[in-house]
Amino acid sequence: MNDEAASYFHCTDRERAVFEAGIKLGSIYHQYIGIPMNLTNIEAIETAIRQSVMVQPFVEKADVRINKSMVKKTTGHYKYETLKGEMLDVSLTVKYKSEEVRVRMRYVEKLDYPLMTIEE
Repeated sequence: MNDEAASYFHCTDRERAVFEAGIKLGSIYHQYIGIPMNLTNIEAIETAIRQSVMVQPFVEKADVRINKSMVKKTTGHYKYETLKGEMLDVSLTVKYKSEEVRVRMRYVEKLDYPLMTIEE
């Protein structure tokens, strides 16, 4: 792999992998929170998030789930919800050179917060 930006980073390959993973999770959170949704388009949104993150550098795998039980059944022209952080469960595998990290963003009820963590 030829990384044209490598000279701008002053860190280990592992630190770079973790940095890249954090950037990806942050971009998912800030790009998609607030998107209009209801039970009819959840799978399309999960797919869109997955496909958009997969084109970013160094992403090897992405799994995106929206908690359907948190979405109310709505009908009518003006009835929809917006995606909230506590609805997302996202796992990513990011590989930089020989270093691979697995990160996750999920709602942690005890903290009342959509926490982004390094899993492996």
